[in-house]
Amino acid sequence: MKVAEFNYNLPEELIAQTPLEKRDESRLMVLDKDEKTIEHKTFKNILEYLEPGDCLVRNNTKVIPARIYGKKETGANVEFLLLNNIEGDIWESIVRPGNKLHVGTKVIFGEGLLTAEILEIMPGGTRKVKFLYKGIFNEILDQIGLMPLPPYIHEELKDNDRYQTVYAKYDGSAAAPTAGLHFTPELLKKIEEKGVKIANVTLHVGIGTFRPVKEETVENHEMHTEHFYIKQEDAEKINETKKQGKRVIAIGTTSCRVLETNADENGFVKETESNTNIFIYPGYQFKCLDGLITNFHLPQSTLLMLVSALAGKDYIMKAYNEAVKEKYRFFSFGDAMFIQ
Repeated sequence: MKVAEFNYNLPEELIAQTPLEKRDESRLMVLDKDEKTIEHKTFKNILEYLEPGDCLVRNNTKVIPARIYGKKETGANVEFLLLNNIEGDIWESIVRPGNKLHVGTKVIFGEGLLTAEILEIMPGGTRKVKFLYKGIFNEILDQIGLMPLPPYIHEELKDNDRYQTVYAKYDGSAAAPTAGLHFTPELLKKIEEKGVKIANVTLHVGIGTFRPVKEETVENHEMHTEHFYIKQEDAEKINETKKQGKRVIAIGTTSCRVLETNADENGFVKETESNTNIFIYPGYQFKCLDGLITNFHLPQSTLLMLVSALAGKDYIMKAYNEAVKEKYRFFSFGDAMFIQ
């Protein structure tokens, strides 16, 4: 299958640069994957499409302000983007300028609040870095770090909380699970009052989520790896839903990837902590997932391939072309799609 088959024409002005004032006022395109219909709604209308006994599965990871600017001992400016916590105070980081940051180089951040030493050059050019500080690391990051916004967002984010879901809990992501940005506490309360279960998974989203597919054929692409866990109580909610013949609906592709990595052939999941590099593209047979709430994804991206696997490529490409025509807002701060 050719990657070029997942291309579509997107005018640059449709790439949302800032979030809407009210999270649940985004537009919502509703797709019925069996009937092949397309409806245009507002996100808070999602309530009309959820049924008692359904289970929404959300990713409660929290984005850390992972972009930090500092100086070498020589005074030269440098930038670090923290990718993942290897162990203790040792992190894998993207560093710029890479050719100036050799093993043993020391960097000072926040006028001494944080210092770092390059321990190792890792495969792909990232660095293994050890941080030294007094106090609590995440509190220092909150003081000196910036949110690592996706490369297609050029506006400054005025409120860091708008790049977090309202249910974000566990620090560790370099990017937000953006389908969840549309939910408000009030909407979630109404959903629960309707009899819909809410289960949590945690997948720490890596910067690899923005990595373009460079291969010509889909099957040759190597997927990035991300860490996840699912707790017993949440596995039980999901399994109970499957047993009752109700729908398991993922909020976002990250939640979807956790479910499909974890599920057995009957769609049941178990308490697990592991890594996933699952690559879902057309031809994939879903085991656990029945529906998906998601944003609009980049042309030729693995995420567009995932939604095409769920609803059918031709139908998804038709829906995307209609979204362009109807001037939906695209990508992280954009509008939403519900595939049922």
